[in-house]
Amino acid sequence: MDVVLDGPVLRLTLDRPTKRNAINDAMMYGLIDAIAQAGTDEAVRVILLRGNGADFCGGADIVARNAAGGARPRAGSIQRRLPLQAHRLIPLVREVQTPVVCAVRGWTTGIGLALAVAADVTVAATDARFWAPFSERGFTPDSGLTWLLPRRVGEVRARRMLLLGERVDAATAVDWGLIHAATATEELDATVGDLVARLAAGPTVGLGLTKWLMHAGASDNLDDHLRGEAFGMELSSRSEDFREGLAAFAARRSPNFKGR
Repeated sequence: MDVVLDGPVLRLTLDRPTKRNAINDAMMYGLIDAIAQAGTDEAVRVILLRGNGADFCGGADIVARNAAGGARPRAGSIQRRLPLQAHRLIPLVREVQTPVVCAVRGWTTGIGLALAVAADVTVAATDARFWAPFSERGFTPDSGLTWLLPRRVGEVRARRMLLLGERVDAATAVDWGLIHAATATEELDATVGDLVARLAAGPTVGLGLTKWLMHAGASDNLDDHLRGEAFGMELSSRSEDFREGLAAFAARRSPNFKGR
């Protein structure tokens, strides 16, 4: 996996193109560490997640894991591993107070699909295909997909993907609300670049707290959520960007947010 801090943008690139960027253990821990550190690094104002080559991510590399060493893992191996890997990564993408943008092309399956759904904004090339392959492999979904998909696309469409293994193209994914936008393959980098630049130039504190509020709203009752909104307003109104936003409004100019 390639990790590059490019100004205010942390670029995370899945880099196993010959394996469709299937995520192995080293990549999993690398993603977790990079995203967790980005959440406390004031230099990072947006995270971009993408894949090298024709595909975004072919899921977890379970073939490599099962072949390693040739010895069958002892009972309980999956339930011990998942909380430290995929089941830590996906909540982290949703909870980190830094906007996460996902750029996808080609196959986006398994945990790749979960990353695309968990990200704050996902843009796909028109050649993208979204697939939850679990039913065709004889095991159950992980990475939060049985929680994420029904909430994002509705129960019926989630069943089509999770029970029937339906492959979803980019145009359908946009229509369902699975992702945010689709663009021509040759325009993906430019489209995502513009979006990332916009978020990187935004009021970072306010954006992070807004993301936190939206995440908390999935389980809060209204009274608790309103208290959270008051807390978010209190913190964001103490930021330098809030003062800049007011000054820009008074001067009838565009704000120049510094992310502080």
